[in-house]
Amino acid sequence: MDPSNTPAMQTPHERGRHYRYYDLVMAGFITVLLCSNLIGPGKSCAIDLGVKVVPDWLSGQGLVWGSLLVFGAGNIFFPISYIFGDVLTEVYGYARARKVIWAGFGAMLFATVMSVVVLRLPPNPGEPFNKQIVPALDVVFGNTWRIVLASILAFWAGDFVNSYVLAKMKLITKGRFLWTRTIGSTICGQAVDSMIFYPVAFAGVWETDTLVKVSIFNWLFKVGVEVVLTPLTYAIVGFLKRAEREDFYDYDTNFTPFSLKD
Repeated sequence: MDPSNTPAMQTPHERGRHYRYYDLVMAGFITVLLCSNLIGPGKSCAIDLGVKVVPDWLSGQGLVWGSLLVFGAGNIFFPISYIFGDVLTEVYGYARARKVIWAGFGAMLFATVMSVVVLRLPPNPGEPFNKQIVPALDVVFGNTWRIVLASILAFWAGDFVNSYVLAKMKLITKGRFLWTRTIGSTICGQAVDSMIFYPVAFAGVWETDTLVKVSIFNWLFKVGVEVVLTPLTYAIVGFLKRAEREDFYDYDTNFTPFSLKD
């Protein structure tokens, strides 16, 4: 699609307009982000695939034993946040996606502070249920400072790379070949996410070999989720472009992450 022939493409003075679904997409993004980071890491999953599908160089060290695929539950849902990021940038542009990323960043910080406060408040000794719930809360939400820091930094950097790459690729492709942008931006964004999260969270705790293998596996796994869900991304993007009468191209956008301007 040639942007010069797109009637819904914005000019700068139109950037203050209101959108029907933008706030809902933002809420969905933050919900997935918080759930995948707060609920997902609390459970390690294992699925017997019946056949070994991972190369020998990528197996071992608790990652894959024979046909047993081991992964964190959050890895299934966290890539969905990247789909939201793709939709936001593709339809509304980088600047509005930037606002959502900062909103997600703030939500993660607040959730972290709230977790610390709740866990450190003295429990009521007269409530018998506290004997069960307090240890469980400590296990699920009592992450070490390194994991929390790694998660927040990796999300922030990875999502901005994802949005930037997609916006630039949209200009290069002139709005065509959406799948190249969604998958290409996810490859870059998830690579940055993995390169930050695992070293910051586990360097010096895991062996270097394990760190590299787990990072690569999780990067490939998350990109794979994006590929599988590409038809869904197409459907959502198509619906929003029609409903919002919008298909934004970032010709004159300031791509600094440190701004909240449209």
